[in-house]
Amino acid sequence: MTQPDNVLFVVIDQLRADCLWGALADHAVLPNIRALAADAMAFRNHHSVANPCGPARASLLTGQYAMNHRSVRNGTPLPHDKPNLATEARKAGYQPLLFGYTDIAKDPRIHHPNDPALKSYEQVIPGFDEVVEMRMELSTPWRAHLISRGYDVPDYPDIFRQSGPNLTDPALYRAEDSDTAFLTDQVISHLRATRPGWFAHVTYLRPHPPLVAPEPWNRLIDPARLPLPLVTESRSAAMASHPFVAPALAAATASDMVEGFPGLEPTDDTVRTLRALYLGLAAEVDHHLGRILTWLKDSGQYDRTLIVVTADHGEMLGDHHGWGKMHYHAPAWHVPLILRDPRARRARGIATDLPTESIDITPTILDWIGQARPPTMDGRSLLPLLTGAAPDDWRAHTVSELDYADPVKPTVWEASLGLGAERCNLAILRTETHVLVHFNGGLPPLLFDRREGPHARNLATDPAQVPLLLALTQRLLDHRMTHAEGLFARTRATHDGCLTA
Repeated sequence: MTQPDNVLFVVIDQLRADCLWGALADHAVLPNIRALAADAMAFRNHHSVANPCGPARASLLTGQYAMNHRSVRNGTPLPHDKPNLATEARKAGYQPLLFGYTDIAKDPRIHHPNDPALKSYEQVIPGFDEVVEMRMELSTPWRAHLISRGYDVPDYPDIFRQSGPNLTDPALYRAEDSDTAFLTDQVISHLRATRPGWFAHVTYLRPHPPLVAPEPWNRLIDPARLPLPLVTESRSAAMASHPFVAPALAAATASDMVEGFPGLEPTDDTVRTLRALYLGLAAEVDHHLGRILTWLKDSGQYDRTLIVVTADHGEMLGDHHGWGKMHYHAPAWHVPLILRDPRARRARGIATDLPTESIDITPTILDWIGQARPPTMDGRSLLPLLTGAAPDDWRAHTVSELDYADPVKPTVWEASLGLGAERCNLAILRTETHVLVHFNGGLPPLLFDRREGPHARNLATDPAQVPLLLALTQRLLDHRMTHAEGLFARTRATHDGCLTA
């Protein structure tokens, strides 16, 4: 029997998990992703280990926690010699093709200071062949396509403005010419001419803001039928609840979700409209992902292809008064993961709530193509979970990290908290029952009981919870010590040379 040998790895930027299972699931129009989930295994307790885009993708592709790869901010270089999905796939004979972007800042040690590669964080991680450049601020092929179609194409970010004065006005481009449609056309066109045995990493920008969509996606979702965001207290009370929150709410607002609407007030109607645009963009991605899946089936390659669909991180979308992904609440971190292994026939239409992390995806793909996981990688292959039974030593918690500093241009957190860049960061530990948010810089911790749901109260100030708070803090410290950088951790110089366990 011939081993299926294609890899399709799709990342949808900023897609929340609850669009598939949770608060927004009844309102999200995602028939193709749902159909894939029904023919695959869904991981419903899956979290990104880092935010925002650059750090999230650095972890996703290196299989490392941010504490190890240290590309902790958009624009923070990733060391060039970090093993990653693409470099390791090449060792297995694959040519990793990139349709989109990886948001990885280049290592300045191997580039001249005048090299344009150092002037943008939207660079490509080593190992990938960039077939189609679709970076948010550049997107030269897409812009060239629009120009060839007769559009008057403005520079970024104006290319993502509504064509009229209303939030629901369409984009300046038609649906068939959108960035999502163009990228999909390029993927199918290229893979159609590629022999089986390909390795494709496809990254969709949407539903990442700016929230603007062409017809009919701009009005696909009726805002009046959408629920308002989850809020447990007034905005002023939320800002006073913890020193981190007020800067977080100031750093990302409703008006930051769109271009050309400065000072946009987060009224109920406005918030519902922004959520509707977000879901419309997600539906557009679903439609075009469906085209790729249909092509796989029509070409006879569907059952020869490992298919992985996930997101780099989530989106607050007004929950807890927050927008974007620079927060500690679950919507910024909880993302979908769907894995279809054509060899695992029993893993069809099943789901698991076992804790999984974004760092598990690269080891999983490497496992599937028969390439050993490098010792630097913290994640674990998910293939054993496809049998329906987790290994006895499977993790019992997930951990995520967020850095909210900027060493060049201090952030609102640095100004508000009076902390240096090295101390503006937090770590989140999620167990089956509780969530601990530990802050650097002497800020007080937060502790939530997950069994209380999204309305959970902060228990960290309750004296009765001190033993639990201490135990979870120790657990977080144990995790950090266990997963320290592992390049040579299991290697020792001996009389027989360097031996690795």
